[in-house]
Amino acid sequence: SQIVTEGGSIQQSISNSAQNLEDDPVFSVGGDLAFNWAYGNNGARIVLTGGRLSPANDNDDNTHGLGNHFGCNPLTGIPASGWETVWNHEISNIQNRVSPTLVQGTDHGTGSKYISGPVYGNYAIYVSEDASSFPAPGHMLDIEVEVLPKYNFF
Repeated sequence: SQIVTEGGSIQQSISNSAQNLEDDPVFSVGGDLAFNWAYGNNGARIVLTGGRLSPANDNDDNTHGLGNHFGCNPLTGIPASGWETVWNHEISNIQNRVSPTLVQGTDHGTGSKYISGPVYGNYAIYVSEDASSFPAPGHMLDIEVEVLPKYNFF
């Protein structure tokens, strides 16, 4: 588990027609990005610190984000024996519940506690060590993006 950003986002682009923002795993909680959040026998690849971040020894199935898996070794991503296709789910909505778990779409395991819901949209996350800005929506991105530096050194 590692928090990889500080100070929140420098830019968010949300469609004027976006729906379901109240429980969106990115836009409803804010905070900093955390990668590979491991807790109990669960893990989430990308979460935000504004949501619930379960402690490492807590097996509460209550950290929600992008790239989730319950019933696994969260440090290796290997599912527990017999659960290879049961408790994985790509996008879970922010919720304060253990069961049932509301997920976006049908890209999830066969576990009985999942409730399929609408897919809210697409997510693109860019991380930089020194950027203070990012090109506006509609800008064609390349492999490398020129940005204004966050810090100016003498």
